[in-house]
Amino acid sequence: MDFNTLTEVQNKLTEGSITCASLVEEHLKRIEENQHLNAFLEVFSLDARSRATVIDQKIERGTAGRLAGMIIGIKDNICFKGHHVSASSKILEGFTSLYSSTVVERLLDEDAIIIGRLNCDEFAMGSSNEFSAFGPVKNPADQTKVSGGSSGGSAAAVAARLCHAALGSDTGGSIRQPASFCGVVGFKPTYGRVSRHGLIAFASSFDQIGPFTQSVEDAALLYEIMAGADEYDSTVSRREVEKTDFSDNNADQPMRIAYLKDALVDKRLDPEIRERTMNLIEELKTKGHTVEPVSFPWLDVMVPVYYILTTAEASSNLARYDGIHFGKRSEEADDLESTYKLSRTEGFGDEVKRRILLGTFVLSSGYYDAYYSKAQKARRVVKEATEKIFEEYDLILSPTSPHTAFEMGKEQVDPTVMYLEDIFTVQANISGNPAVSLPLGQHSNGLPFGIQLMGRAWDEKTLLGFSTRLMNNN
Repeated sequence: MDFNTLTEVQNKLTEGSITCASLVEEHLKRIEENQHLNAFLEVFSLDARSRATVIDQKIERGTAGRLAGMIIGIKDNICFKGHHVSASSKILEGFTSLYSSTVVERLLDEDAIIIGRLNCDEFAMGSSNEFSAFGPVKNPADQTKVSGGSSGGSAAAVAARLCHAALGSDTGGSIRQPASFCGVVGFKPTYGRVSRHGLIAFASSFDQIGPFTQSVEDAALLYEIMAGADEYDSTVSRREVEKTDFSDNNADQPMRIAYLKDALVDKRLDPEIRERTMNLIEELKTKGHTVEPVSFPWLDVMVPVYYILTTAEASSNLARYDGIHFGKRSEEADDLESTYKLSRTEGFGDEVKRRILLGTFVLSSGYYDAYYSKAQKARRVVKEATEKIFEEYDLILSPTSPHTAFEMGKEQVDPTVMYLEDIFTVQANISGNPAVSLPLGQHSNGLPFGIQLMGRAWDEKTLLGFSTRLMNNN
């Protein structure tokens, strides 16, 4: 039995036609039948069955939490105490987490059932999920295509209904782009809304945890539970987390929506995605919304700025994986220097090494001012330009990705070509704004694609509320 919202699940649980135990068994069976997708790296069968029994008892007593009945997978860079976590890298092979991330604790407190950890690009670096040390994730819509990255396992698991929802992390589009490729909802909150405590860091000033779901309603619920101040993460805001209004009271409220005209004339944009976006713009206008083009001439600047800054942060963050403290230690090493060199050489994949090298270069003496310092200034320009748009508009609309999921194993002469996958998504990470990919497109090639909405910082309520209206009307 397939469910699109947790409300549907909980209605069935209340009437007694299903139990959490039966839900777990059904999803474990589906995971077994879909191993070929390579979405799950590990399934927590015993944990899930045990929790299901306890939660069924809570439901009978009327004491169950808000997420009772929701089965969730977590990306393999989110810590869960007593369970392996590897960031899909050989360098953390066999490592067991000593504590749970704040997001996991908050989900468990509301009686979610965590069913396993999900494949991703190594250390969340990639846009295809082909850079995992444990093999690529296949797209459920077409198994010859990639699932997107870096949270491809999370997107594929939700799309194939191997779990009701999944957590991912978004550094430059790593939730929204795979959500677009797989045809599900992918939501990145405002930077600083959700604690990063227990998230294995890629680029600390960009990373943000968010959900994959079938519905905006479930994404909003998960966000509201995970968000809020955390004593373990000083970058988290103490602002009140407003609940999204899903009533029809605001159904006719006109919105002011901007779209980036530079994005829609970009030659890299698939013609069918352009047409669907333009049709949606016209639909919104006929319903009384103001939808206007705005100029944003920094489209081609954002990807280089993003990669300079994130690789610099990655170079620093990944220095801790040295073969000494934890994780992989090379068997060929015979002294301190060879332990460092060989362990990192054997443990990291090519893409991670490439980004560490680039990050180390832009931080090095003589190049810091030329690259890193300038990129920080450019980041400020992008942020201020984005804020200026939001002085006049409630939302910014754009395609999520320039195309649908591409062929798995596609040869790239220039590995940096893959970085252009983030062209429409990185703005929200550079500026820190919330953004969501909605599965509103179906290509003639049979593959889904998403439309992205970006909102004002800290105004997830408006973004998610309007997203629900958009989903319900399409």
